[in-house]
Amino acid sequence: MEGFTLPEQLAEFLYLIAIILFAVGIKRLGKVRTSRAGNGMAALAMFVAILVTMIQLVGVDWKFVIGGVLAGAVVGAFAARKVPMTDMPEMVALFNGSGGAASVLVVLAVLVPALFPDGVWGASLAMHEIPLGLEKAMGADIAVSLLLSIIIGGVTLTGSVVAYAKLAGKISGNAIVFPGQHALNALLILGTVGLSGAMAFGIRGHEHAIWIAPAVTALSLLLGVLLVIPIGGADMPVVISLLNSYSGIAASMTGFVLQSPVLIVSGAMVGAAGLILTNIMCKAMNRSLTSVLLGGFGATTSAPDLKGAQDYDNVKSIGAEELAMMLDGVGSVIIVPGYGLAVAQAQHAVRDLADYLEAHGCGVRYAIHPVAGRMPGHMNVLLAESNVPYEQLIEMDDINADFKSTDVAIVLGANDVVNPAALDEPDSPLAGMPILMVHEANNVVVVKRSLAPGYAGVKNKLFERDNTVMLFADAKGALEETLKELKEAAA
Repeated sequence: MEGFTLPEQLAEFLYLIAIILFAVGIKRLGKVRTSRAGNGMAALAMFVAILVTMIQLVGVDWKFVIGGVLAGAVVGAFAARKVPMTDMPEMVALFNGSGGAASVLVVLAVLVPALFPDGVWGASLAMHEIPLGLEKAMGADIAVSLLLSIIIGGVTLTGSVVAYAKLAGKISGNAIVFPGQHALNALLILGTVGLSGAMAFGIRGHEHAIWIAPAVTALSLLLGVLLVIPIGGADMPVVISLLNSYSGIAASMTGFVLQSPVLIVSGAMVGAAGLILTNIMCKAMNRSLTSVLLGGFGATTSAPDLKGAQDYDNVKSIGAEELAMMLDGVGSVIIVPGYGLAVAQAQHAVRDLADYLEAHGCGVRYAIHPVAGRMPGHMNVLLAESNVPYEQLIEMDDINADFKSTDVAIVLGANDVVNPAALDEPDSPLAGMPILMVHEANNVVVVKRSLAPGYAGVKNKLFERDNTVMLFADAKGALEETLKELKEAAA
């Protein structure tokens, strides 16, 4: 492609096509039925945008471009095929962090020549006056966008790494707090803004300008860590949504620096979509978006009482045979999926059981809590993998009133999102969080490996209710055995 470029109008037209594909693709991701096609459209948009950009660049060493594309393709293909659904939240966190890292690195690559227009770092620092005010070199608007990209990208990078470490169990999933934490965060924010202002609008001739960009980057990276560590593991769905929004905003700011309309628009769409989703997650958990932004969300001053959270007095247990007897001839069943379903990879087993019940006249639906699992939409994606009809996936607000008239509610690995303590214990970490009203069903079966608490680390009062029985088993094995018992009884 050396020496070949597209006409400017054709390139802009192709960028417009890419933007439209991004917008339509993101919209189609909102429904399980159209999400696969939406993902394909967004991927095509990215391909068009990258291809046009590569063609328009002059003087590119294509060995590095092709090498980068191949390396990314190998890593992406491996992750798509090998990473199980249970690890999808961790992978999304790392993807968000990668977006932040890319923004920081791209902007630093633009910044160095702006600070040192006369040669390499050493020669410039030793022999020339350094233009500290970036607006003198590239304009105030670009200078501000450049610095915002560094700040937001840095926070996204380290914040996402911390989120990954919490989800993967590399560090404690509990909120990590210490005295003066918010004051330190405020000081870091002021320092970052102050240094950024000095760099963007400062005077010329400052001999230490070389250290300001790395200092802003370092403060942003530290801020990302400190903003996420006080957030408990139960609140990671909100964090992932927020960091996804940050990665989009950082990309959009980078688009202003590179003067790339397609990057500006696509980054803005991702940022807006992530922020809207974050707000939805906050409402689902009765939390404040402000507290999320300030990094105090989910923080507690003491560790949860894990021993007390497993101290139950009135727990009744059954086996697969008893569950099959309970399901034989019922008219309505609501299945409540949770993270335990993902761990057991039981999505196909639950679909098989549901198909059998429906074939024998039972109505089956799935109650989806907005923060069930460990990332937004986790349960929807998991069940879509086993081709559960989208019409059967009912959101919390639409299905809660139906539990009272439901014969059997089957809870598969969910915990905090069905805990009645959120309704009647003001001191509980779950207090005020909207839950699925599973306890109102005529009969409740909780399929769980043990009485271990959920991420909030509190006792689940649902387990002791008179209408609740526990089935202690792996969800996949329990459902397969239940289906086997139903078929044998009908034979």
